[in-house]
Amino acid sequence: MAITAADVNKLRQITGAGMMDCKKALTEANGDFDLAIDILRKQGQKVAAKRADREASEGLVIAKTTADGTRGVLVCLNCETDFVAKNADFGALADRIATIALEKGASSVDSLKTQAYDSNGLTIAEKIVEQTGVIGEKLDVSVCAEVKAPYVFAYNHPGNKVASIVGLNKAGFEGQAKDVAMQIAAMAPIALNKESVPAEVIAKEIEIGKELAIQEGKPAEMAEKIAQGRLTKFFKESTLLAQEFIKDNKVNVEQYLKQADKDLTAVDFKRHSLMP
Repeated sequence: MAITAADVNKLRQITGAGMMDCKKALTEANGDFDLAIDILRKQGQKVAAKRADREASEGLVIAKTTADGTRGVLVCLNCETDFVAKNADFGALADRIATIALEKGASSVDSLKTQAYDSNGLTIAEKIVEQTGVIGEKLDVSVCAEVKAPYVFAYNHPGNKVASIVGLNKAGFEGQAKDVAMQIAAMAPIALNKESVPAEVIAKEIEIGKELAIQEGKPAEMAEKIAQGRLTKFFKESTLLAQEFIKDNKVNVEQYLKQADKDLTAVDFKRHSLMP
């Protein structure tokens, strides 16, 4: 069966594969589109298997919110090189996956990967394998997180290497929400407040504080007190509400929000960065 340019282009539009790969698949399938698609999928599986042990540390981080602003998602699609991350097709793939996470209520990587990618019957996991074959690099979704609150704001830093979502306990404060989301992206807090810092993190910080005090020549009996003092500083620097507000270091984030409304506060946030 003669394979026409229109046939090749149609298969390319469906799969995103290169022209020569599409022509080869159609030729092997004797013009059968379904079989040609299967051939390309198997090709993707072979490439994915070969590159399974490669490091995919580049990619894009995308944050989105629902139209009513009560839910936000943050998704990271990884690849191996920055060259691929800047490719328009990879960007469209990442954006589509983030949109599906938002639409389907996915809140974890595993649940996201089971969602249908399009009407062709592929799941997101299968689409990633397919596109691994097309692009030739290891691809994977490494992050899928959500925030639900009365008002959620999503911030995407230019270049999509860092993104954040923050939830406030009241709607109507878009400017404040944007400021706090940018604060999160820039200052990388590890928790909302000291009460939400994991116990193991606190224990590790106290241990480090004690060791530093002893190394500095402080008496062992003072090490605990010194470590507690350093822990207070750690909370101030590393928890969102206690951090100095980047636009006005005379107040912390909690105080900044209360300048707008005495009851306004942040209730949750998520952040991811691909930058060192």
